[in-house]
Order: sequence, then structure tokens, then C-alpha cells
Amino acid sequence: SSMLDVGKWPVFALLPPEDLQLIRQACVFGSAANEAIYVTVNDEVFALGTNCSGCLGLGDTQSSIEPRRIDILCGKKIVSLSYGTGPHVVIATADGEVYSWGHNGYSQLGNGTTNHGLTPALVSTNLISKKVKEVACGSHHTIALTTEGEVYAWGYNNSGQVGSGSTANQPTPRRVSSCLQNKVVVNIACGQLCSMAVLDNGETYGWGYNCNGQLGLGNNGNQQTPCRIAALQGINIIQVACGYAHTLALTDEGFVYSWGANSYGQLGTGNKSNQAVPTLINMDKERMVEVAACHTSHTSVAKTQSGQVLMWGQCRGQAVAYPHLTHFTSTDDVFACFATPAVTWHLLSVDGDDYLTVAQSLKREFDSPEISDLRFLVDGKCIHVHKALLKIRCEHFRALLNETDEETIEIHQFSFLVYRAFLEYLYTDTINLPPEDAIGLLDLSTYYRESRLKRLCQETIKRGITEENAITLLSAAVKYEAQDLEEFCFKFCVNHLTAVTQTQAFAEMDHDLLKNFISKASRYGAFKN
Repeated sequence: SSMLDVGKWPVFALLPPEDLQLIRQACVFGSAANEAIYVTVNDEVFALGTNCSGCLGLGDTQSSIEPRRIDILCGKKIVSLSYGTGPHVVIATADGEVYSWGHNGYSQLGNGTTNHGLTPALVSTNLISKKVKEVACGSHHTIALTTEGEVYAWGYNNSGQVGSGSTANQPTPRRVSSCLQNKVVVNIACGQLCSMAVLDNGETYGWGYNCNGQLGLGNNGNQQTPCRIAALQGINIIQVACGYAHTLALTDEGFVYSWGANSYGQLGTGNKSNQAVPTLINMDKERMVEVAACHTSHTSVAKTQSGQVLMWGQCRGQAVAYPHLTHFTSTDDVFACFATPAVTWHLLSVDGDDYLTVAQSLKREFDSPEISDLRFLVDGKCIHVHKALLKIRCEHFRALLNETDEETIEIHQFSFLVYRAFLEYLYTDTINLPPEDAIGLLDLSTYYRESRLKRLCQETIKRGITEENAITLLSAAVKYEAQDLEEFCFKFCVNHLTAVTQTQAFAEMDHDLLKNFISKASRYGAFKN
């Protein structure tokens, strides 16, 4: 992922360069973007800024222009962080624990009181045996997602945003059940006064305030329990993001839908009319991989598969009604430069300085002739590598290179693109190939018995699945015995059955595979109305 230089966030301008280089995670928040919490390379946690309501967790309400350490959080490994407008702050740690501090006028800290919390305290009611992996805050309420896919909520509930079936504030964590009972949630988000959840099957549910249509239900009535967005039937959502009173949703095919308030053009529809149902945003055929919004602003952001970043909505006081291409490389930069207030929409992860780790040094030497002692010749093109590294990284090469002193090895079985990607993987642990070409690499990884590479290929192919290529990918998965990928492609085909059966690839599908597909799909209930 593209890492962020915290220099774009004014609150960090006070820190000397040697301190900035140590920052690995950061969050900027508060009504004037004047509060910040950050984690260093040594897993120490610091805070600085105005400290409204004790939201810096330092044990007092003193503002601080110098960073001060939050001792209780040092070494805790923060995996998720969110904040409200009080502000209150909530984190989840790698151990699945939840800590909260700051404003508590509506019990949004989940500790059963309404006293502000000056230091981080464990949120324990109903969560003691649970592992929380993600937290999200609205203006004065909090929701938490467990590793098992359950959602817990607490705090301000004037519009039903806690999902308890009433409008009484919720002083401690309560499981959000009703129609989420027995369902597995994979992603959560909060607007100012509403909550959203995405299920593992791609369905989306919303509850709470709805006067701008931000729940996407086709009406403007508040909801005190989760309601499924029926208009998204048959569309698989993988991520939602909530602005102040609007919602963005990303589908498994890279489309973006928006709904809710639109007075700043934040729905990206070209006008300023609110929408109570999900509306597809025209992205000029570009596939999106991330959407971003924050409950403190009316700004919308999306990132394309090729890494370009688009923004719309309220951008530095201007209303931008269509997605606008920026020169940024990360969605975070848009919030730093264009959102009001300029706060972070999620926990930032920040890269280190110019010191190269072992991994980075090796990556730099890949296909560099300078100290290379071996060349592969594929399709008449050269790839420069290092025998020692190949022997260390791959059993196949350990055996092969012990038997030969050749300085050039010709390869005929695989294409240049695929073989180069394989060798690059041995240097980098990652694969850098479009999904269609990853099929060739799947073949290679099966041939060389590289099980981790095979897994990575499957992940890459999954990210590139479309209605057009789904059958081709399914066939490849079957051919190379990639069970996980086969299952994924099969489910995608069933979820997009009508469109998939009209593709050229389906018409030309191998007879046995087709028979197998139809019987499996009927067992899956694909042909029931």
C-alpha cells in the first residue's frame, strides 16, 4: 500500500525530523484537526494537541504542544482506531481488547457511566471473551466488530444508531442482533448518527438516523434495528464508508454506489439531490479498490486498481459533484489537503526512512546485472539473478544449481512475463502481475510445488474476477487444483449467474466442467426462485 508522509498533516509540523522518522501509525482528529495520537517503531504511543474532553488519554485536560507518552497503551499494538466528535477515542489491540477514553456524555466509552475518561480504560462488559478486530465511532456512539463477525454497540442512541430497538442511550456494549443474529459481519462504518455493516455474503445493513436517506432503504425513517438494503439485492458489497450523512459502498467488481445527503455533491452523481437508494457512480470504466469517507466531513474518495485517487463532495469549501482525478497516491492525502476538518478517516500506517531492510535490499538487486552471476533466457529476453539467493529461496533451484555451472539457463516451458514474476517473487515475497497473467504463474507454482506462491496467485486472481472472465478463472482453478480459488470463482459465478451464463467463455465451457458446475450450482440453490 502507498505509505503516507505525515508532513501533510499540520499538527505534526511541530515535531523534529528525528521524531517524525520513528512514527509508524498515526491518527489526526478533533473539531480543528488539532489532536493527534501516534505509535512509534518501538511501539510507544504518544499524543499531542488541544486535548478537548481529555481525548488524548493523558490523565488530564492540559493541551500539549509537545508529544506526551500514553504509558498504558505502549506495547499494545493498535490494529484499529476510531473517534467521535466529543471527541471520544476507541481502539482495538492485536489481542482483541478494546480501550476507550475522552468524552462520555452519552456513555460512548461503554463503561456504564457518563463521566469523561481521562485515561484509556478496558471496555469489558460483554466483550471479555470476545476478540474485537475493528471499531467505528459515530459522533457519540461506538460499534465494534469481533473476529467471529458479531457487532456490539454502545453510547448515544437518539436515532436508533445503537440498534437496540429503542432510543435509550446504551451505557455498555450490547450485541446488535435482531436480523444480524447468526449472520457474519466483515466490515463496519458509522456516519454521525447511523451505523452500517457488510456481511460475508455481500449484503449490507444499516440502522439509526435516516432523514437524509443515508441508510439506503428508499425512505427517510430512522431505524432502531438493522435493516437490509434491499436495493442492493444481488450486488456483493465488500466495503462501506460513511461520511457525515452519506454512505459509499464498494462492490466485488470494483463499482461504487452512494446514497444519503448530497448538498455538497458528495454522492458523485453530478447534482445535489439527496438519494434514499443506492446510486451507481459513473467511474469511466475504472475499477475501484477502496472507498473512503469520514463522519466528520462531506468528502468522498475512491482509489482505482491502477492506484489513482479520485475525490468529490466538499473539497476545501468547494462542492465537487463528479469524481475528480487528483495527483495523490493515497486516499489519506485527500483528507489531509481537502477535507474540513482535515482529519484522518482511519488509522494511518507510515513508512520508515531510507534505511533498507534485508528484504528491501534484495528487492533492489532483482534483475540488476551489476553483481548478478546467473541469467535466465526466456522468449529471447534476459533476467539477471543471484545463484545464492535462488538456492536459499527455492528447493527446485537448490537442486538444479548444485548440478550446473552454467551462467545462462534457457527456459521454454513458461512465458517471459510469468517466469520473471516467479523470480521476482523469490526476491520480494510478492507478485506483481495482472490477474489474467497470474493463471500462468498458478501453473508454474503447481509445477515447482511453491505452495505459498500458489496461494498468492489465487488471491491476485480473486481480486481481478469479473463477470466476463469468471468462467475462465474457474476453469483454471479446476485445472491447477486450486480449491480455494475454485470455491471463490464458483460462488462469484452463482452470485452473478445471469450475466455469467451469457458470456462467450460460458458458451465454450468444457462439457464435464459444465455438467459439474450445473449440478453444484443446483445443490447451492442457484435455480430456486
